[in-house]
Amino acid sequence: MHRPRVQETDQGIQGEFTVAVYDQMQRRFRDKGWIETKAIIKSGITQGSALELGSGPGYLGLEWLKHTKRTTLTGLDISADMIAVARRNAGEYGFVERTEYVGGSGAAIPLRSGQYDAVFSNGSLHEWSDVQETLSELWRVLKPGGRLFVSDLRRDLAAPVRWFMWFVTKPKEIRPGLITSINAAYTLTEVRAFFSESKFDRFKVSENMMGLQVEANR
Repeated sequence: MHRPRVQETDQGIQGEFTVAVYDQMQRRFRDKGWIETKAIIKSGITQGSALELGSGPGYLGLEWLKHTKRTTLTGLDISADMIAVARRNAGEYGFVERTEYVGGSGAAIPLRSGQYDAVFSNGSLHEWSDVQETLSELWRVLKPGGRLFVSDLRRDLAAPVRWFMWFVTKPKEIRPGLITSINAAYTLTEVRAFFSESKFDRFKVSENMMGLQVEANR
């Protein structure tokens, strides 16, 4: 039996210090090749305009731009401090003209319908304030035939995997947040149920040792 889910914040990562620490962690993950860029590209998201939900400091989307051609990215995050860091990082990549970062919630995306060829998100699903509203919004902003990729932690991690993730997560100040995120994450069965109740009738949910991922089409 899985441990009960414990809700984490739905307000994202706020505050300059916490955002700076999270940026350090994500930059380290990028440098080690531990972010989801390859999985996103493998899912078929390789061209056009993309929306990244919960863009954080921006590395996932910026690496996607780096490995694709003639693509553009909009990053959506609820944290103004995180958006400021993402814009700075986009400048370091030289991708200011290919990126736009906006504030807002996934449950009420402040962007027009049918705007994007793809949407992707990593590590934000467990923070969505209303999963069904967010899935409805993602459906709305996608073009017909558009692709969706969502990945996140899983709550039912094996104990050795939890300890390994704790050990490799640095700086150490971010480790308590890792545990609350794991405790707020969903299981494969729960995520499959969410998508079964959504407008996405073509989807696949899979799991690995550390998390879950969903591929879907509008």
